[in-house]
Amino acid sequence: MLELRPNCECCDKDLPPDSTEAYICSYECTFCHDCVEQRLSNVCPNCGGGFSPRPIRPVKGYREGVGLEHQPASSLRVHTAYSDAELSEFSALIKATEPSKR
Repeated sequence: MLELRPNCECCDKDLPPDSTEAYICSYECTFCHDCVEQRLSNVCPNCGGGFSPRPIRPVKGYREGVGLEHQPASSLRVHTAYSDAELSEFSALIKATEPSKR
């Protein structure tokens, strides 16, 4: 199940569970739309993969045991360990390759 991390790992922008600005890679690394497009060039700085919009978990449990009321979003904030220069250098090496081909 997705953690639904609460923030962008680059700029620390709040990304609540209902945010349409949240993007994730296949490892759930979480970034805001602006960082994905402008700083990262759609390259995850951790795995090199691309990003997809993070799904929104329903607040209400329409089925027994599901929804935010039963599986809340994570409150643990995650931050990238890489500098802006390292992020730029890494994405420059990979961004020309389509995410499906990486």
